[in-house]
Amino acid sequence: MKRERFDKMNVVPFIDIVLVLLVIILATSTFVKNQTIKVDLPSASSQQKKEKKSINIAIDKEGKYFYDKEALSLKLMEEKLLKLDPKKDIVSLHMDEASAFKYFVSVIDILKTKGFENISIVTKK
Repeated sequence: MKRERFDKMNVVPFIDIVLVLLVIILATSTFVKNQTIKVDLPSASSQQKKEKKSINIAIDKEGKYFYDKEALSLKLMEEKLLKLDPKKDIVSLHMDEASAFKYFVSVIDILKTKGFENISIVTKK
């Protein structure tokens, strides 16, 4: 019986194993939650006071829009959002899980066209 020379190494099984391990790691990994360190900041007499408004926009399961607990149409809410400063003000979006996705998209579209930078989507843990 004649033996063949071992000139080449087959790396395909090695690549398969590495890809399977990568898929397992990505499937079982969890997202890291941003945690902040709570500290008491000292006060200064020359402190400039920044006024940031926190706006709550809610959409219920029927598709009704609420601007700070006040029921409004989409057009009126858009007019109120025009009066805010998109760079400073914070918008929190609360949405019922049974509502249609188009209501969410309509609000996000308004916020993006106005240039809002601080948008948070509120969920429960």
